[in-house]
Amino acid sequence: MIMSHGRLARSCALILAPLLAGLTGCGNAADRPLAVSPQDASDHVSFGPAGKDGARVDPDEPLRITTQGSGRLTDVSVADAAGRPLAGEMAADGSSWRSTAPLAAGARYTVEVRTERGDGTPGVRTHAFRTRPAEGDRLEVSFGPQEGTYGVGQPVTAELSEEISDAAERTVVEEALTVRSRPRTEGAWHWVDDKLLHYRPKDYWPAHATITVESALDGVRIRKGLRGAPAETLRLRTGDRIEAVADIQAHTMTVRRNGEVLRTLPITTGKAGFRTRNGKKVILTRESFVRMRGTSIGIPAGSAESYDLPVYWATRLTWSGEYVHGAPWSAGSHGSANVSHGCTGLSSENARWFFELVRPGDIVEHINGYGEDMAPFGNGFGDWNLSWDAWREGSALEAARTSGSAATGRSARLRPLL
Repeated sequence: MIMSHGRLARSCALILAPLLAGLTGCGNAADRPLAVSPQDASDHVSFGPAGKDGARVDPDEPLRITTQGSGRLTDVSVADAAGRPLAGEMAADGSSWRSTAPLAAGARYTVEVRTERGDGTPGVRTHAFRTRPAEGDRLEVSFGPQEGTYGVGQPVTAELSEEISDAAERTVVEEALTVRSRPRTEGAWHWVDDKLLHYRPKDYWPAHATITVESALDGVRIRKGLRGAPAETLRLRTGDRIEAVADIQAHTMTVRRNGEVLRTLPITTGKAGFRTRNGKKVILTRESFVRMRGTSIGIPAGSAESYDLPVYWATRLTWSGEYVHGAPWSAGSHGSANVSHGCTGLSSENARWFFELVRPGDIVEHINGYGEDMAPFGNGFGDWNLSWDAWREGSALEAARTSGSAATGRSARLRPLL
């Protein structure tokens, strides 16, 4: 009996339904080599020095995988013990594969190789090897701040033990430094100088978030004679979103918690010659008592502007000495005039209320002022005064992504927070 094409197709489907998925017709399975289980490819795959039993491979040498005879490589995957892939490239004819990213020192790698013999029969081989421990100098990374709960404006910092100025080396370092948050938000590292990086989100951290900062640099080659050292994981939390906006012309400071206005306070700020900086500042410390002297900001002792005062409920905004604090001596000017030497003065009652509300990492922003702008770096955390585009320009990964290069052989990208 002759079947129509449609009836034949339906008959094939009924016959093959219980069989191995992936068969595509009614022919003999032996006629379709890709439908059979892969065979052991050990006899025609070589890993070079990495293939010797118990060998410790030189991490400064690339991993090379080759085939012998008429077979060819069809796929190679390599990953370390943490599951991080090692990038590589295949020869056009499938005869070999070589890693394009540096191997980590003192690491264990697992390789899975898939092949195809000359007759089309698939093969597979899995192999594990270790690299020798690192020699030479190690790059240490110290994360900051200390573990704890902070305001939503707190940047993360990474301080390096060695200077890293080369763009390709910076890409290697930055790609190994991971920041994850719950809830998720987008963020990026910014190289402040050759030994210091800051990390911040595009916007402030979410309130009541958890943040985890980790380094995967251990054993990673940065340059000849320098590999990464292990680093301790940092875990942080954020509290409520506290923001204070001090309007220098209006002589008021409005304080919000999670978007809700709590109080609008009368203030005084810096007078002519001592103007308060404009811009966003991150609270650095809280000091219930500080002795403030004019000499600390360059005012000669005994001059008309000289002062030496006991100050209570002081919230520090800059390392150079700008605070929000109690200033009972200038109470008559609160809400009406700017008479301080740069600090934001409040009544003792209001200063204590503010002191007890905030924590390091909360935001104080001064607007409508007459002074210089808050510097992004060097005098506290002025990170938020850079636009997001300007911030990303300080990322080695973003630069590599924009230029289309990936110095490490891995995909260079702006890393989202997870």
